[in-house]
Amino acid sequence: MIFLRLLALILCLATPVLAQEGTITSGNGTNAEQGQADAAMATRIRDILHELDGYEDVTVTVKSGIVTLRGTTLDLAQSEALVGLIGRVEGVVAIENEVTISTDVRRRLMPMVERFQLRFWQGIAFLPLVGIALFAFGIVVWIGFFIARRKQPWDRIAPNAFIADILRAVIRIAAIIAAIVVALDILGATALLSTILGAAGIIGLAIGFAVRDTVENFIASVLLSVRQPFAPNDAVKIDGHEGKVIRLTSRATIILSFDGNHIRIPNATVFKSTVINFTRNPERRFDFDIGVGYGTDLAAAKLLAEETVKGLPFVLTTPSVSSWTTELGGSDVGMKVTGWIDQRETGLLAARSEAIRQVLIAFEEAGIEMPEPTYRLLMNEAGTQEAAPAPAKPNVAEVSHDVMNVEATTEHELEDIVDAERDTERQDLLRQDATKE
Repeated sequence: MIFLRLLALILCLATPVLAQEGTITSGNGTNAEQGQADAAMATRIRDILHELDGYEDVTVTVKSGIVTLRGTTLDLAQSEALVGLIGRVEGVVAIENEVTISTDVRRRLMPMVERFQLRFWQGIAFLPLVGIALFAFGIVVWIGFFIARRKQPWDRIAPNAFIADILRAVIRIAAIIAAIVVALDILGATALLSTILGAAGIIGLAIGFAVRDTVENFIASVLLSVRQPFAPNDAVKIDGHEGKVIRLTSRATIILSFDGNHIRIPNATVFKSTVINFTRNPERRFDFDIGVGYGTDLAAAKLLAEETVKGLPFVLTTPSVSSWTTELGGSDVGMKVTGWIDQRETGLLAARSEAIRQVLIAFEEAGIEMPEPTYRLLMNEAGTQEAAPAPAKPNVAEVSHDVMNVEATTEHELEDIVDAERDTERQDLLRQDATKE
């Protein structure tokens, strides 16, 4: 009895060992069925790789759904692409990628040679179409340049030659761009145009930041040439500089100071500054200050000064001469006298100087005192104060009452200098007959 139980226990322990040595079965079938599935999977993968370039040297083995790849490819990207490609095949359990990079010189050079041959023959086949595109490009460019070269209507539309040249340049650029678009459209490469324009925009933006001051001066030149705030030989004051305008260039405004110096002011500064044009209105006012002593009849002194200035032949009747009291000083009462001249015929400084001289003569004759603004103390040897000797009064009878020459000689001489300077330089954005704003 005990022997039978031991025998049964031995048989129970031996049963699993016998099972492991036998055929393994599963729900999907036997080992033969798995082998058939592996073979079908290997065949499918080989067919896929056969249709793709670069995998001719790759071998495939499949065992129990595990795919092993061996061989070489031309680059690492092709080797890595195998994993994703084969992973989409149905039934693949795992992938062992043992593919390496090929070092065969002939194999690595052949694709490049084939691509070069393909591009060469494609280029040969494309030559007629390229010729048509070039012909269309030349026709469009020629039409644009022909229109730009014509004097009309650009000279009639533009206010000056500088703006006309800018319009012509715009027409040329537009013609070149249109020609490129037409040529690329014939070649079927219009997508390339957006790339070119994008790159040109980025380059233009970078150049714009780099030469911002130059661009600003150029734009100011265009606006100044259109507005024409001054003309050649105009007396102006710009940014604290005063003189006569010589010319307006594409970068700067050049003026001749009354000291004879050349002053170049950037056009951006000119455009943003206050421009005082003394020449635009031919009538110009001069003024001067004079002082009379306390106790003087101010009404009589005012009337005498006005009548004296009004009687000068170079002083205009309209606007009229005027004067007024300005301040009460320490020793005198200040007065300002003004008059108007035609600065095309009369010099401003000469007129002012002669008016002062004539008023001084008139005051001396009328006995109007013009006290000195300073005091002097003289001490004698005893230490007592002596009265300062009275200044000698000029003999009024000996003073000339004749009006001196006040013609605008200096101004005309400066105009001659400006004209000579303008003859030495051709570039000028100012017209002689420009209508100033």
